This record gives sequence, structure tokens and C-alpha cells, in this order.
Amino acid sequence: MTSPVKRYGHWIGGQWRQPAEAHYAVVNPATEQTVGHAPEAGPADVDEAVRAAREAYGQWSRTSPAKRAAVLERIADVLDSRSADLVPLLQSETGATIRVASSMQIPTAVDRFRRYARGAVEPDTVPLAPQPVRATPLAAGGLVGAAAVRRPVGVVGCITSYNFPIVNLAGKVAPALAMGNTVVAKPAPQDPLTCLLLGEVMKEAGLPDGVFNVITGSGAIAGEALVAHPDIDMISFTGSTAVGKAIARSAGGAMKRTLLELGGKGAAIVLQDAVAEGGRPGRTLKAAISAVGSTWAFHSGQICTAPTRVLVHRDQYELVITTLEQYAQSLTIGDPVDNSTVVGPLISAAQRDRVEAYVAGARDQGARIVTGGERPDLKPGFYAAPTLIADVTPDMAVAQEEIFGPVVVAIAYDTEDEAVEIANGTAYGLYDYVFSADAGRAWAVAARLRSGNVGINTAQRHPETPFGGFKESGIGRDGGSFGLSAYSELQAVVWS
Repeated sequence: MTSPVKRYGHWIGGQWRQPAEAHYAVVNPATEQTVGHAPEAGPADVDEAVRAAREAYGQWSRTSPAKRAAVLERIADVLDSRSADLVPLLQSETGATIRVASSMQIPTAVDRFRRYARGAVEPDTVPLAPQPVRATPLAAGGLVGAAAVRRPVGVVGCITSYNFPIVNLAGKVAPALAMGNTVVAKPAPQDPLTCLLLGEVMKEAGLPDGVFNVITGSGAIAGEALVAHPDIDMISFTGSTAVGKAIARSAGGAMKRTLLELGGKGAAIVLQDAVAEGGRPGRTLKAAISAVGSTWAFHSGQICTAPTRVLVHRDQYELVITTLEQYAQSLTIGDPVDNSTVVGPLISAAQRDRVEAYVAGARDQGARIVTGGERPDLKPGFYAAPTLIADVTPDMAVAQEEIFGPVVVAIAYDTEDEAVEIANGTAYGLYDYVFSADAGRAWAVAARLRSGNVGINTAQRHPETPFGGFKESGIGRDGGSFGLSAYSELQAVVWS
């Protein structure tokens, strides 16, 4: 006899609240079975959560940085202690492989809470040198001192993406709480259940009621109500550029602060010197293949920083195509709870259909489907095969638009200038890559890329760097100490 599927409530004011509306099913992308029922938020639920956060703001914003740090450290401890219980739920609602779910979801979220426990006690005041000021009709002259001080913004609405739900939420909530803000979180509709349980984790860790609240919803109603609520001071959003633009329009009407982490169309420029003498894949080219292959091997390409465009000199184009083809075909597609699986399902049938439509469009435009492009014979589950598309021109939709699936497009170039032009030739500018045997040359190329982040000979990330994008990839930066600035306002204090 199977146990009944759990029905969750919203987390508001330190307790579970049943929704004013109904519930909706959260589906396992690998089995297509219901994992749990998430609460459907209406405007009344959103208002209750925002009011709880506003009421808690006064006390939390005046709590000493040392005490805030201690609470954040305890949150990390409790989250870590509950990892064994949370990972199976997280894996089942995201469809992530067990390797990704166990090693890069909960542990990374724990790391982020620990990082901002330290961040809570980082200096928040920049002293400015005294300045002699002449007497004016405004005030008497004298030696005037000043300081710039970071202050909390207020109540922050955190709206997160589905690919790394608890990691993404921790990256917003931890610095926001460290700075003394309170939070209303709205996770992505596809996989919100673990994020809801984060409320219990925080309460157990001693976070005061109302400082952290979570509401969910299957459509746009909850998010729109949160952005528009007059008691929300800031919106932090990670997701598509289209939704980010809508948030910017709504928030701009009330001059709310925004942090928008939006889409990407990462270019991996493989310079000519990346190929070893004799036309063999040397160390640099192997690094490029591994990085580009992460689009297939890491969460089925559902990551905004993925190097989904590989730009290769025409003389070396077929060598790189062949090497990438072999890499893609070596990857095991299947059940994400099997340790041998590398490529699991996409988040939903709708996302799988979207990926397939892009591949079909490229085929119709004359591109060459080197490998993949057909739906794997795996049922149930929302699977898409690792796909490599060659003979792509920069104007094709697959070279311009974010696909968010296991699809890599290969584009040939003749000169370094052309490669830079192609890389910069989309609306996005989130994360690009340069591969070269000459690090100095790669550094010079990086300076020409209109991208918020550039990886040189690696797809590895540095946790203290400012993260964000140029152009339509977003507004603002978080990460490391930059995250503390993102969730604060600067106040100038002047004295005589």
C-alpha cells in the first residue's frame, strides 16, 4: 500500500498556512508521477506573507550582525543535518541526476549560508576623509566628517528558477538576511517543495518568525502579486529574460530595487592555438571539449551559464565536431537515480517539446544534426538526447536564443575579430569562454567580450566573483561580498 502524496502549505510567519486557493501537482520529470501537492497562492496569501515579513523587519534589521551571523551558521548546520531526508525529495522534483542532487544542491546551499554567516559581520561602513568646508548660507564652515554605510533595503521578494531551486534561493536569501532584510520567497512552480521545507529548517535554527516566508503557485498570479505589492522594497529574480523584463516594468513604476539574473547564450571561443601540433586534441582543446560537453553532461543543459555555442576556426572545425560528437555519444541517458546516468530528463514535457522545436527549426534551415536530435526511447520521462548541430550560421534561432536543454551549436569563423563579433552578436551577455594555449591572448580576447563573466580555459566558477550579465542577461551583481552590496542601500552619514 503506497503512502498518500503530501499536500504542503505556504510557510508564513513561522508556520504552515493552508492556501486560500487549491493545490497543484508537482511532477517527477523521470517518472511523470506526482511527488507532492504545492499550495496555489492567491493575492491574499501573498499579502499575508508580505505583512509577516514587514512586521518582522523592525526587530531583525536591528539585530546585531554577530547574532544574525550565528543564526545563519545554525541554518547551515540544520540544513546539512537534514540533507539525507531532503536530497531524495529534491532529486525527485527536479529530475537532476543523483550525483548532481547529492553533491551540488544541498551542499552548495549549505556553503552559501556559511559564507553569508561570515558576510553578516563584514564591515558595513566606509569612513571618508574629513573635508574642510567653507561657510555658506546653508551652514557654518568647519571640518566635516562622513561615512558611507550599507543599510538593509527592507522586505525582499525572491523569485527563483527551477534548475537549482534551493541553491538559487540560498544565494538570494542568505545575503539578504545577513544584511538585515526580511524575505518572501516564491520558488519556481515546477519544483518548490524543498524550498518550502527550508522554512522549517530556518525555524529550527532559531530564525525569528516572519523573517523568511515562502509562497508558491503554478502560474503567474503569485509572482505578479509579489512584485506589485506596495510593501515589497526589492525584487531579486532569476529566470528568463522575458519574465525579467515584465518584472522590471512593474517594479520600475514604484522605483523598487531590482536584481535580475536572466538568460544566457554562452559562447566558447576556441582559438587556433588550442589545437596541438599535428592537428591533435591537446590539453587546451580537451579542456574546451569538456567545458562545451558540460552543456550535455551537467543537468541536461538546464543552466544559464552553459557554453551552448562553440566557435571554432574553419581549419579546425571538423576536428572539433568529430571530438564533440564522440563525447556526446559516450554519455549515458536514463534514470537519474542510477549512478551510471549522466544525462537525465528535462524538467517538463513542455520544456522537452520546446527543445525539440528548436532542433527541428535548425534542421529546416539547413543545419546539420551531427548527433542527437531524436527523442530517446525512454518512457516514462521527459528526455532529450545530447544534440550537436553543425553548419550553423549566427543568424539562426538556435544561435541567437536560449534553448535551456542539451543542445550545442557549432559555428565556424575565419578571424579572431569575426569570432568576437559572433560571440557578441546576441541579445545576451552572461557567461562566455575563451580557450587558448596563450593565457595572455585569451585575456585580451576576454576584454572584448560583452559578457558579465568570462572563463579562460575552464568552466569552473569562483564563488567570490560578482555574478550577473551585460545586455539582456540582467541588471546588478551578487556573489561573495558583492551580494551584500546587492541587498543593501548606501546611506551617507555626515557630521560636523
